[in-house]
Amino acid sequence: MSSILRALILVTLLAGCSFPGGNVNAPRNLDNACSILDQRRSFLPAFKAAKRKYGVPISVQMAIIWQESKFKAKAKTPRKYTLWVIPTGRQSSAYGYSQALDGTWKEYKASAGRWGASRTSIRDSADFMGWYMAGNRRELGISMSDTRNQYLAYHEGRSGYRRGSYKSKRWLLNVANKLEDRAIMYHVQLQRCGKT
Repeated sequence: MSSILRALILVTLLAGCSFPGGNVNAPRNLDNACSILDQRRSFLPAFKAAKRKYGVPISVQMAIIWQESKFKAKAKTPRKYTLWVIPTGRQSSAYGYSQALDGTWKEYKASAGRWGASRTSIRDSADFMGWYMAGNRRELGISMSDTRNQYLAYHEGRSGYRRGSYKSKRWLLNVANKLEDRAIMYHVQLQRCGKT
């Protein structure tokens, strides 16, 4: 077999492999935790690793990732426009499954010693969320199973949470309350399919 043919076969095989950022589209049926985990086999080991390391329940991780990216590896914030037509960048630097900001991601990589971590990797994103929520527990006293307040601190940052910046944002309080319900729904589903 010629070396050119071998190279073509190798490139074709590699192109079909699932790389960490390979799942660009969201899974189907985002209201069913078991279905999500069946469609994305790499998710459950990532969530379990973050649960073991930081104590954050799988249902809480899934609810917040649902809110932040709808389980899309390369999720970005919407574009901003000047005069309604001229693109001027994005609303923020949030990116990936966890929608981590550039600065917070950089802090995570340094603090956790995970220099090669990628926001498009579910394992790295779950670890980041666990790391951030463990900081919320340590600095703000928020339980790891308190989806509502973990999300408020995640969204507003710890300083904003301390100041109570979320209290004047009715829309954000509604989102946080709905996430609490989603985490409960996911928890019940995960118990039924034995994936807690």
